[in-house]
Amino acid sequence: MFLKPISFATLAVLFSLMFIGGYVSSSGVGLSCPNWPLCPAGLVPMKAFVIEYIHRTVAASTGLLVLATMAFTLNSKLTSRNVKIVSVVAAALVLGQIVLGGIVIVEKLHAVLVTVHLGMGLVLFAMVLIVARHVYQLDKMKVMKAHSAPGSIGNRQLNQKSKIVGSE
Repeated sequence: MFLKPISFATLAVLFSLMFIGGYVSSSGVGLSCPNWPLCPAGLVPMKAFVIEYIHRTVAASTGLLVLATMAFTLNSKLTSRNVKIVSVVAAALVLGQIVLGGIVIVEKLHAVLVTVHLGMGLVLFAMVLIVARHVYQLDKMKVMKAHSAPGSIGNRQLNQKSKIVGSE
């Protein structure tokens, strides 16, 4: 199952992105690269743009991971409908974050836009966390289903225990 490692990777990279974004915001380098989506030097950053460039690169990687997680979640037969909806919401939020991030740069770090960008990031993190948590619980659900299947050893043992308890 590839969904488990990709959901964890997405969560870890997203957390890193939020950490880097906090640094970019608090250190005042948010406009060190005033063009969007690329810095003035293009794909290869100049020394003055490195921190903001790293933030944008990690953001692009995060976006791809969130979209990949959504694709694997939607294709999984084991994930519930609700988790599939959460993964679609996460994908929509990541696309919204990319657009909003560009608007934040164009609008020269307007405080309200920066705050909305952070708030959307927190909601996105919550959505990815829900998906990752569900994926990690799938193994437990598989074990429970295997033990409760008719004719399985676990089910026969449960039936025998209930007969013993019922006869006391």
